[in-house]
Amino acid sequence: MSVAITYPELQRSIANLMMEVVRATDAIRTHGLNIAEEASETAQLADGIAAIGVDRDTVAETTQLSRIMDGLSDSARVYTAVGDTTSKAAEAAYEQNLVSHGGIGEAVSRSPVDVSNLDREWLRQE
Repeated sequence: MSVAITYPELQRSIANLMMEVVRATDAIRTHGLNIAEEASETAQLADGIAAIGVDRDTVAETTQLSRIMDGLSDSARVYTAVGDTTSKAAEAAYEQNLVSHGGIGEAVSRSPVDVSNLDREWLRQE
C-alpha cells in the first residue's frame, strides 16, 4: 500500500532518521568507552586484591568480570561501527533524495501555476 508523502515530508523524515541514528550511535559509543574504562579499572582492582592476599576465588571472579566487561565493550564498538555505516547510508539517502527530487520540488514551489488539481496520472504517461 502506498502512502502519499510530499517532498518536504520525505526530506524531514530522512533527516530525522539520520539524526536519530547518529545520536543513538554516539550514545552507544559513549557507553562502550565507559565500559572499557570500567573493565580496565576492574582488572587493576583484581591485580591489587591479588597482591594483598585476597582469596583466589574472589580474585578469579574479579578478573573474569573485567574480561566480560571488556568483551561487552568490544561488542559496543562493533555495534557503533554498524551504526556509523547506517548513519552514512541515511545521509546518502538524504543526499540522493535531494538530487533526485530537489529540482522538482524547487521548480514546483517557484512555479506561478497552481498544480494542486493536477492529474498525477497524466505526469506518469510516457
